[in-house]
Amino acid sequence: MESIAGSTSVEKLKNKLREPAADIRYLLYREYRRKGAIRFVSNHYRLAEEERHILTRLVFDPETAVKRSNKRLACSQLKGCDIFIDGYNVLITMESVLQNETVWFADDGFLRDTRGIFKNHTNTATTYQAVDEMLTTLSALAVNSATILLDTQMSNSGKLAQFIRKRATKCPFKTAVTTSKNVDFDLKQVGPRGVIATADSVIVDAVERAADLTACWMDLKGIVGESIGNGEKSDVNQRY
Repeated sequence: MESIAGSTSVEKLKNKLREPAADIRYLLYREYRRKGAIRFVSNHYRLAEEERHILTRLVFDPETAVKRSNKRLACSQLKGCDIFIDGYNVLITMESVLQNETVWFADDGFLRDTRGIFKNHTNTATTYQAVDEMLTTLSALAVNSATILLDTQMSNSGKLAQFIRKRATKCPFKTAVTTSKNVDFDLKQVGPRGVIATADSVIVDAVERAADLTACWMDLKGIVGESIGNGEKSDVNQRY
C-alpha cells in the first residue's frame, strides 16, 4: 500500500501538472505539433525532466485519444478471446504497481507507468510475481488463448519465456510463449483474429482491437490508478 506521505506527494504532482496538461491539450486541439507543444508548455511552467516525461506519456490530442479508446475492449469482453500479449509492456507496468510505483491512466484510457526502464529491464522476483498475476488475470477473464511475445533484445528473455511456459501449464486456457526480434511488427500482423494486450501507442494505433490487461488486473485487485485532468476514469465500472 502507498504511504500517506507518498499519497500526498502524488496529489501535489497531480495538482502541479493539471494546468500544464490542459494547456497542452488546448494546443494539440489547435493542431500544434505534439513534441513542440509539450516542450513549450513545460518550459513555460519550468517543469522538471520527470514531470515532462509524465506529460509525454499521458497527454494526447482529443482525436487520437478517442480513436485509441474506441479500440480498447472492456475487461468483460475478453471472455473467449484469443489474446496476443506485448509481454514486457504488460509485465513492466505490473511490476511498477507491485513496487508501489504510481501508474497513470492516460488521455487515451490506457494505463502507463512512467519509470522509463524498458531498455534497462532485468528479471527480478517482482518480474516472476508479475507473471503469476498476469496468468491469474487471464484465467479470471476466461480467455480462450494467450500468446505472449517477448523481445529477444531484453536481458534473459529466453529464461523468462521458459518460466512463463512452466507456470502456464496449469492455466485453463491455451498458451504459447515466444521470443521475437520485432514484437511490435508481429503484433501488428495479428489482424482481426486476436485482441492485442498492450499500452504501446504505436501498436494500439496500428491494430483493430486492444486490451489493457494491467488495468483489468488492477480492477480485480481493487487498485486505483491515477490520472491528470481529462484522463479516463479509473474505476471498475469504466472498464467492465
